[in-house]
Amino acid sequence: MKTENQKAWFFVLPVLLLVAFNALIPIMTVVNYSVQETFGDNLFFWEGLGWFEQILRSDRFHAALGRQFLFTFLILIIEVPLGIIIALSMPKKGIWVPVCLVTMALPMLIPWNVVGAMWNIFTLPDIGLLGYFINNTLGIEYNMTRSPVAAWVTIITMDVWHWTSLVVLLSYAGLVSIPDAYYQAAKIDGASPWKVFRYIQLPKMKTVLTIAILLRFMDSFNIYTEPFVLTGGGPGNSTTLLSIDLVKIALGQFDLGPAAAMSLIYFAITLLVSWLFYTLMTKDDAK
Repeated sequence: MKTENQKAWFFVLPVLLLVAFNALIPIMTVVNYSVQETFGDNLFFWEGLGWFEQILRSDRFHAALGRQFLFTFLILIIEVPLGIIIALSMPKKGIWVPVCLVTMALPMLIPWNVVGAMWNIFTLPDIGLLGYFINNTLGIEYNMTRSPVAAWVTIITMDVWHWTSLVVLLSYAGLVSIPDAYYQAAKIDGASPWKVFRYIQLPKMKTVLTIAILLRFMDSFNIYTEPFVLTGGGPGNSTTLLSIDLVKIALGQFDLGPAAAMSLIYFAITLLVSWLFYTLMTKDDAK
């Protein structure tokens, strides 16, 4: 009878302990603040679940959460199909393969705060190349500091430019792993390109697409740096996503109790929706 060697866990255990330590300490601190009130001098007063009730009943929280879900929804319905289309159009063999892969990876190498600053300058109506082109050449009034629609279009376009590459690279990895025998059989059967995609490529990409959707959901749902640097949550509160509102409460207003409660609710929503995504996308695999 074959026995399993469990010694490999000894190599993984230090990493697990380090990650657990780095994660548990901040979470314990947040939980501590979420059930207490403090007025400085390290004096705490028991608050219980009061901060959670306040946040869940807050119209401000509901509005920010709605904007966050809208942003994530738009990102997913744009980036996932676009990433698949680009991956399908990329060459599978030849000298252009590394060129395309490196080109696709370039946007992801740029730091998040730099991306926000780049697009901020790029879209300025007076000196920005894109802003000047839209306003003066196309004759369309565009100013993201005044128009909520322009601000939303800008942050969505910025994120699509920055992170569609991730979907492209994952989809491409799934495509190149499909054996040529599947394509040869489809050619013999006279299958159309749509049927090849529907019955061969898409099922074979299911695993990588699950990873891509989960990564893009979690990242877009917790995004902060790029939209904050680009719009600061404005004009008004039109682009104040939940992450930006949380930082405003924690650092701007210094309401540590409500901010801690909101961050735990935020964390729970992220975990719940990620679990729902994963369950729905893998339910057929369990059969």
